[in-house]
Amino acid sequence: MAKSNYTEDNIRSLDWKEHIRTRPGMYIGKLGDGSAFDDGIYVLLKEVMDNSIDEFMMGEGDKIEINVKDGVVSIRDYGRGIPLGKVVEVVSKMNTGGKYDSEAFKKSIGLNGVGTKAVNALSGNFKVTSYRDGQAKTAEFSKGELVKEHRLTSAPSEKNGTHVEFRPDDTIFKKYHFVHEYIDRMIWNYAFLNTGLKLYLNGQEYKSDNGLKDLLEKNISGEILYPIIHLKSDDIEVAMTHSNEHFTEEYYSYVNGQYTTQGGTHQAAFREAVVKTIREFFKKEFEPTDVRKSIVAAISVKVQEPVFESQTKTKLGSNEIAPGGQSIRSFIGDFIKQQLDNYLHKNADVARAIEAKILANERERKELSGIQKLARERAKKASLHNKKLRDCRVHLDDVKDVRRLETSLFICEGDSASGSITKTRDVNTQAVFSLKGKPLNCFGLGKKIVYENEEFNLLQSALNIEDGIENLRYNNIIIATDADVDGMHIRLLLLTFFLQFFPELVKNNHIKILQTPLFRVRNKKETAYCYSDEERIAAIAKLGPKPEITRFKGLGEISPDEFRNFIGKDIRLEPVLLDQKASIQELLSYYMGKNTQERQEFIIDNLRVELDVVQETAP
Repeated sequence: MAKSNYTEDNIRSLDWKEHIRTRPGMYIGKLGDGSAFDDGIYVLLKEVMDNSIDEFMMGEGDKIEINVKDGVVSIRDYGRGIPLGKVVEVVSKMNTGGKYDSEAFKKSIGLNGVGTKAVNALSGNFKVTSYRDGQAKTAEFSKGELVKEHRLTSAPSEKNGTHVEFRPDDTIFKKYHFVHEYIDRMIWNYAFLNTGLKLYLNGQEYKSDNGLKDLLEKNISGEILYPIIHLKSDDIEVAMTHSNEHFTEEYYSYVNGQYTTQGGTHQAAFREAVVKTIREFFKKEFEPTDVRKSIVAAISVKVQEPVFESQTKTKLGSNEIAPGGQSIRSFIGDFIKQQLDNYLHKNADVARAIEAKILANERERKELSGIQKLARERAKKASLHNKKLRDCRVHLDDVKDVRRLETSLFICEGDSASGSITKTRDVNTQAVFSLKGKPLNCFGLGKKIVYENEEFNLLQSALNIEDGIENLRYNNIIIATDADVDGMHIRLLLLTFFLQFFPELVKNNHIKILQTPLFRVRNKKETAYCYSDEERIAAIAKLGPKPEITRFKGLGEISPDEFRNFIGKDIRLEPVLLDQKASIQELLSYYMGKNTQERQEFIIDNLRVELDVVQETAP
């Protein structure tokens, strides 16, 4: 093997924008096309929003206007505005920003001086304007390069603040699109965490008066066992209740307004503090799982200089909080011990409801204990040689691996489809779980069925979600079924399983549907894969007279060589989005319950007969 020379010529220094564009994953996580809520285009929007939110947190400006249209994002805040002499530097020079001055930004989200620079570097067009004291300064960039620095102009009618407009670079975010529901949720989170702030998304107002209490009311579907407990102090806010529709725990946790989807020290401390306080209040050594089962809670803390486990700030790693250097664990523990204990003493009816729920959880746990033990033993044995699961090397809990956000589990029907995916998948980040026929319709059944049904038990074990989704092993759970009646039925049965027992997987956008082509249109020179009739018609027009047309009726009909085109960088995933106003039980009852009169009437009113006129060769 020939040795390569390693000299001074091999050493290369990248400037700030080259480094961001070469290694975008270090700054914004994964790229994606916008079909997932944690795709990079939403991180870009969030980085700009965070700066505007920081202004509000410092008492400057009570309104932010956001517009998203045709792939362009515009954000106008009414804070202090960037100092006019530093507009270019703040958005284009690394380690530059006011947040290094702890007096100017005491509890801000972005403390690494990277956020807006990353947006600038990863945008095809980026424009920033600062308004201060009747004057305005504008700078325009393309892919991080300064295109035009405008002269200082007079703007007497404009209030102080900053206006940023950007279009993500479509050479990096290929075929991207913004999903309104993801932005809607993001803006609502900002509203819940910043009471009194008015936000406008494409003209629609978002405002919260009751903070995390409003958040839970908007996100909980179905019946709650007692009124939401809402506790608040200067640097911490908590809301919690127990729900009849949850078999596990569900948390919404935030640090300085940042939604920490992977939790962290603050969420762990909250879980411990609730158990300890309730044990001491009732003077009983309840099992922690009995106390927390079916709990739905939100916690928000504000700390100085938080330490996150990645640039995308999805998990808090810091254990210190100012003032006084008190640990987050003891800070949250002291707050919950005092405030929750006081609340329970003052609200005896809530205390009785909590105790009744804990005792019910205890009875159910004891009833399940025997079958749980057998199920875990079966799952452990199966995991040693699990024919249903073909695992990957990287998992979501590998916090130091930048590929962890790309991890996916494909749930397939039958051996042919799973075989095609298995042969062409990325063994580092893509795992495959094979179903044997149609899974059980579990609507209306208790958690016991998850352990009694071998397939559900093995799926639960593969995902590592028995005790909640905090240790989920895959970021994307992809249902990959045929686009026929049987495939659609299997989708519904799987969605029923997740919504019935693990709704937080759906609420946190981990569940996706794999879109595979319905048609292949080709001539001797070119092949086009089409996902709809519209794409088929366009392909026929493009490829000329009499192309060969193939209609794929199932995933197994697609060869492994072709399949690699559909699960790689151009994968099409349709997110499963849950209407926040919908009751999960009502939804499942309508679609998966007994043949209700409403469903019969809907089918009759909407029944259509379509003839498949596609031929193997076009006329």
